[in-house]
Amino acid sequence: MRTINKEKIIANCGHVVVLKGGDSVEREISLLSGEAVYQGLLRLGVKASVLDVSDTVVADLERLKPDLALIMLHGQGGEDGTIQGLLEILKIPYTGSGVLASALAMDKAKSKLIWQRLGLNTADFVLLSDATDWQAVIDDFEVVVVKPVSGGSSLGIAIVKDAVSLQTQFEMARGFDSEVMAEKCVIGKEFTVGVIEDQLLPAIEMSTSREFYDFDAKYVDEDPEIICPAQLNEEKRVELNNLVRAAFESLDCEGLARVDVMQDEAGKFYLLELNTIPGMTDHSFVPIAAKQLGINFDELLLTVLELEQAAN
Repeated sequence: MRTINKEKIIANCGHVVVLKGGDSVEREISLLSGEAVYQGLLRLGVKASVLDVSDTVVADLERLKPDLALIMLHGQGGEDGTIQGLLEILKIPYTGSGVLASALAMDKAKSKLIWQRLGLNTADFVLLSDATDWQAVIDDFEVVVVKPVSGGSSLGIAIVKDAVSLQTQFEMARGFDSEVMAEKCVIGKEFTVGVIEDQLLPAIEMSTSREFYDFDAKYVDEDPEIICPAQLNEEKRVELNNLVRAAFESLDCEGLARVDVMQDEAGKFYLLELNTIPGMTDHSFVPIAAKQLGINFDELLLTVLELEQAAN
């Protein structure tokens, strides 16, 4: 990680508003992330405000007159390019990826199509609808991961092995998003890698006694089972990092992000998804990985601020 000038970064920040909350299904995690970031900014001495985003967001931003918006909105309305587009209209600089990159990364189906076209390894999938031949999907994929196309925090995700369960889970997943996909289940290890522009953080291997690393494993379990840095030999570490970097660049992402990857029992990696606004709670992977490099939470925030300043 490059050396950063704390005093210069803070002096150039002006007034920073942390956007949190919103009305997505990930609201509660966003509130935690936003508050953690806000408190970190205050510790650094940054002039900061915090805003729980609602339908009065335009008036609120005009009242606060921020020089920078630090986005901690998870899920729809925050990661999908919506708030980014609004901020561009209001001419307020913001952290993280732009409108198009945010929208593409939020849509798991579209991001996977791009990765497939570029030859980046990702599991096969199909979009589901009321007209889907449920048995045909099971025949093709055998074990299926059902997930909302534009969801996060592992909400609405389930692993199914038969046609009846597939249809049932499809109906449940539609409660989180209007579009639902079925992805061929990759049996093996799950990894996540934080990205800070051109810097990759140490990979984290996630382990859980649950069927997969779901919402409760991420945010409820008091002692999440993670291995950081992940136990990979040098060849596999480089292979994983190259795949993560290619995924990040393929969607034209910027700033802080996190890429989730599966490794099958033969050792092959498969891209799962890219998160343009990763969590920043005490359970979150990016701060944990950054700590392995000697970067504490507040220093991580300084890096995010520096990246935005360098881009403008």
